[in-house]
Amino acid sequence: MSTDPKELERRMQSALDALKKEFGGLRTGRASVALLDPVHVEAYGQRMPLTQVGTVSAPEPRLLTVNVWDKGLVVSTAKAIREAGLGLNPAPDGQMIRIPIPELTAERRNELAKLAHKYAEQGRVAVRNVRRDGMEALKKAEKDHKISQDEHRQKSDEVQKLTDRYVKLVDDALAHKEKEIKTV
Repeated sequence: MSTDPKELERRMQSALDALKKEFGGLRTGRASVALLDPVHVEAYGQRMPLTQVGTVSAPEPRLLTVNVWDKGLVVSTAKAIREAGLGLNPAPDGQMIRIPIPELTAERRNELAKLAHKYAEQGRVAVRNVRRDGMEALKKAEKDHKISQDEHRQKSDEVQKLTDRYVKLVDDALAHKEKEIKTV
């Protein structure tokens, strides 16, 4: 455990980055190459991330394309996308796979909003866990007489301010994602 504010901030930032990556995978009716990040393809006797068998692009707001490098993997790639549980229906066209992004139903929008809230709560918990670790490190440093009571109080305030700032950033990211889900 560290009492270094820069280390605590780095850990809180990585929790926020992880949340943004999760949000990137939430389908909002707008094409995003991050949508296909969870897809793994059976290729050459093993499961590989989609990005290792082809190039993913979003040429239009409601269309994704995957340009598969090995023609023999087109069928298994399309199958992997269909079976990934993303509600997508890929259409192979030579070495290119076209993936139209369907309109979102109101029910699906609500499900996505709930999922976004769940991800945000996990992000807040991660930030608070970093705060707890920092506070415990400060208590131990004071107990071991490495810092004074006043330093402990001052550094605790800094850690709390940092925590508040990152919790607000998580809330802002959630508000942005909800707006995106509702308005597409």
